[in-house]
Formats: sequence, structure tokens, C-alpha cells
Amino acid sequence: MKRFFSTLLLISAFTSFSQNGAPANPYYNGFDWTLSGTALKDALATKITTSHTKLLEYFQTENALQIIDRDPTDQPNVFLIYGYNTDICTYINETNYGTFSNWIEHRKRSRNADQPAAVAPNPAITECVWNREHVFAKFLGSPALVDTAPGPGTDAHHIRTADVDRNSLRGNKKFAAGSGNSAVVGSNWYPGDEWKGDVARMMMYMYLRYPTQCKPTSVGTGATVTTDTSMLQLFLQWNIDDPVSAYEDVRNTYLGNASNTYGQGNRNPFIDNPYLATRIWGGAAAQNRWPNIFLAVEGFDFEKSIVIYPNPTTDAKVFIKSSLTWDEIIITNVNGQITKQIKQPKFENEQFAISNLSKGFYLITLKSDLTVVTKKLIIN
Repeated sequence: MKRFFSTLLLISAFTSFSQNGAPANPYYNGFDWTLSGTALKDALATKITTSHTKLLEYFQTENALQIIDRDPTDQPNVFLIYGYNTDICTYINETNYGTFSNWIEHRKRSRNADQPAAVAPNPAITECVWNREHVFAKFLGSPALVDTAPGPGTDAHHIRTADVDRNSLRGNKKFAAGSGNSAVVGSNWYPGDEWKGDVARMMMYMYLRYPTQCKPTSVGTGATVTTDTSMLQLFLQWNIDDPVSAYEDVRNTYLGNASNTYGQGNRNPFIDNPYLATRIWGGAAAQNRWPNIFLAVEGFDFEKSIVIYPNPTTDAKVFIKSSLTWDEIIITNVNGQITKQIKQPKFENEQFAISNLSKGFYLITLKSDLTVVTKKLIIN
């Protein structure tokens, strides 16, 4: 979702977010990653509930969205969930157009809403009015969510900037399968190919944070998971089909820091790692952003996952091939002397090159926070 802007610009515009290979520390320090199924779901629910130390008022969510939904590459635009002609809206919110006449005039000027259907809208005009969308529609909660007091109806993890018309068109419709752009599907709503993963991860968060009031089956359609009749297979599939974007990371990091003006203190674990959904509800594997952790938990053979080639070799340059994240590579000669030590090696296309080695016998040791693997290398 939303992969058309630079991660570098995002990092420069906001605080940095968690990287692949390790959970966002210190938020998950001490968490038991050997858990799975209901035990993992309950433990994560406890984590995101107890760390939710700042409950926002509804007016505060509007201020929060002007920070976390802003496009850092083209300020003051904000990203629109479900999209519009583009997925970006100029920085005009619902309070700037307090009267109906102002809103209508703005629509005429910015989106050619008063032109006949035969006249194509001006594609250069992307200005629009946005408002707050409850992705878990308030009416579908049990009981219905309210935004007059802090609670699920004011939780910024599921409140997003949306085009006024798209928001109105979605209304209280449940989510359903579809393809392409966001659209009404029968009596339901498809959020769009670019947004369905975001929606799925938000609905999973809401289920864990508000388990009786915000069940996935209340807000979506389709078959349920055998082991949990409140979880929809549809959301698990969307979580796979549309991986996490840098935009979701930025939102999650801001909201997860209670020191921020509108930070709630809790994170959405399914943004941090979509694979958590697989660990809880099963099915096909979603994106695993912490492979070292869960491969270790699942008894993965780390040694077999590492290939050093060519080996033996007559060349002073060799390659280490691995899909995992390593903290350090240490190369030791036959006398036990360290000849090279590389901290935080950066693998490109799952390869790391080592050069300028003399003839001899070497031990190559790769270290991570969970395991140590040593391989032999001979240079003739």
C-alpha cells in the first residue's frame, strides 16, 4: 500500500520506525514469542491494552491525523484511505469548511462537481475536503462506538483521513471481497487494492484491543476461521496480499510513543509484523518482518540457511548468501586471529561479499541476537 513515496523522506520527516529483523524495542522487551494461537492473541491484547496510556478525545484525533496522515513528500497534503481521483488530498479539513455553502463552493471550484457528466474533471486539480473515517464503522460495533468520550470511537489506530464523498459512500457498509479501486460491492464495501491490507491490520488491532465490541465478523463478510469464529478469512488474506508500507510504520511509531502530543502509547502489532496474524489464526503465511525470531521459535535450521560460495576457492572474493538478518560477521584464521569483523552487515539481494582474503583456512561466524553459526572457508 502507498509505495509511491520515498522511505528516506519519511524517515527525515518523522521519527524512525522499526526495521525488519527485530521487533520494535523497547515496546516488546520481555515478550514471549514462543506463544501461538489464542495464547499469543491474549498476550498481545494485554500488551496493547495496558500500554494504551493516553486515550484521545475525538477533537484530538483530527489534530493527530494532520500529523500522521500527512504526505511528507508534498506537504501539506494528506493521504486518503479508499482514495479518490488520486490518493492524496490537499490539507483542508472538515473544520475549515464549517458551512454548507462554503463546502459546495469549494466542491465546484476544486473538483468540477457542477459540470455535466460529458465534461471530464480537470486531472490537475487534486484539492478536496477530507474528514475522519472510522474504518471500523461506529454503527457496526456491539454496542455502537461513540466519539463523544474516549474509547474505541476515538482510537486513532483506526481513524483515517478520507475524502468526504468516499467516506459517505462507504457509510456503515461492511467490508467485502473485490478488486481494483474502492467501490460499493452489492450492499457492502471494497476498500481498494491499495488499502485492503491497512484495513485488515486495523480490524485485527481493534479486535484485540476491544474484543467484544469490535469483532471482525461485525465489520466484514465471508467465511470465518475455524479456530476463531470471530475472525474472517478475508482479513487474513488482505493482510497477505497488501504488505505493510512505510506510511503505516510512520503512523504506528507516532501513536506508539506516549511522549508525542497525540501518541496513545500503544502499537498495532500487525503492522509491526503481519506474520503475527499467521501465528495466531493460521493459514497461508503473511509477511514475516522478524524472520530471525520466528524461525528460531519454529526450530529453523539456521546453519543450512547459510551458503558460502565458491568454497573452496582460488579467488580472494567469496559471497555469503542468507535471507536472514545478522548483527555481526567475524572471520578468524587458522591461528585464531580475527582478520575481519563486520558489524551490522548489509546484505544486498540476500548476498554479502567478502574480499581481500589471503590463502588459508578460515572460520566465518555469523551472529544474531538469537543464534550463532560458524562455517568453514578454504582459499587455495
